[in-house]
Amino acid sequence: MKYSLPDFRRTYEAALCTQLDQGIRLDPMLIEKISGKVRTSGMPVLDFAKVHERIVVERLLLRCPTAKRSSLVRNAGNFFAAVVLAVGAGSEGDRDAALLKKSIESLSTRTVELASANQMLSAEVIERKKAEIGLKKSEQQLTAALEKSERLTAQLRSFSRQILSFQEEERKKISRELHDVVAQALLGTNIRLATLKKESGLNAQGLARNISQTQKMITKSADIVYQFARELRPPALDDLGLIPALQGYMKNFTSRTGVLTHLAIFPGVERISATKRTVLYRVAQEALTNVSRHADASRVTVTIQRDAKLLLMEICDDGKAFKADQVFISSNPKRLGLLGMRERIEMVGGRFEIESAPGKGTKIMVRIPVSKATEKRWQAESPTTPSAK
Repeated sequence: MKYSLPDFRRTYEAALCTQLDQGIRLDPMLIEKISGKVRTSGMPVLDFAKVHERIVVERLLLRCPTAKRSSLVRNAGNFFAAVVLAVGAGSEGDRDAALLKKSIESLSTRTVELASANQMLSAEVIERKKAEIGLKKSEQQLTAALEKSERLTAQLRSFSRQILSFQEEERKKISRELHDVVAQALLGTNIRLATLKKESGLNAQGLARNISQTQKMITKSADIVYQFARELRPPALDDLGLIPALQGYMKNFTSRTGVLTHLAIFPGVERISATKRTVLYRVAQEALTNVSRHADASRVTVTIQRDAKLLLMEICDDGKAFKADQVFISSNPKRLGLLGMRERIEMVGGRFEIESAPGKGTKIMVRIPVSKATEKRWQAESPTTPSAK
């Protein structure tokens, strides 16, 4: 082969682009230049035609607007035919060149149609790929959502089982306390009354002593029953409000456990709904129960105050720490109280957080939103700082 096809292709592409920029009028100098290269190189006309077609299809049509493609193909075909005629000028190839020109124009027109169809097909392929990617992404999201749902369902089932187990344990505890304490006290009272009946006519001094002892037993039994009632639902919470209920519970907690308590509470807390007051009481109750069972603390502080549209409660103790980040993924039944606290808070649209560090004890933080009506009443009642109790 006497010619370098890449070099000729670059040369011809540059000449063809120059000719197309000049319009429909053919440039004799460009025609002579290209035809001379074709003649001297001995390039077959068919190879030249292939070079022309590839340049038109792969280079020029891709940059040309759809409306101008037919014109571009026609002008490029005219230039190609002129070069071919110049290569075979004065020979028997004139007739073949004319036929080749028509063939090139026809083929180029078909190429334009195929290029447009290919462009539309490419766009459709791209859209289908996008749809496939979107579908795959949706499937992945759906799979992830299903997996998350399954995990949450499993956690819910575990939580439900723990609740049932906890309730059963509480029933056993109440049953045992009623049997061992209240029932025994009432049985003792009955025995005392039988003794009194026998001694009523014999020993007046002994009768008075036995009556006094019987009264003490009845009083003790009544106190135990009252204590159970307060644990289940303190009357003060419904009759007097959250502040007196917490004061009474914390005072009783200190007398039972020896753990010092301090309550600092915002008086406007009584303006929130009864449901939210009950939630705050139960969270404080459960937190203090956990302190007495697990924390080995000497002091607990409960603070309730307002911040803009939120009611904030913090419960801090100086006891032993634990891994707070593993509380809600643990299956340990001892963590059921913390799970229950979180569920209560989220039930009223609030947030529940725990911080615990060695040497710093544990802090429970609760944030509960309040209604606009409550917010307005707070603004009208000015004080924003908690009052110490």
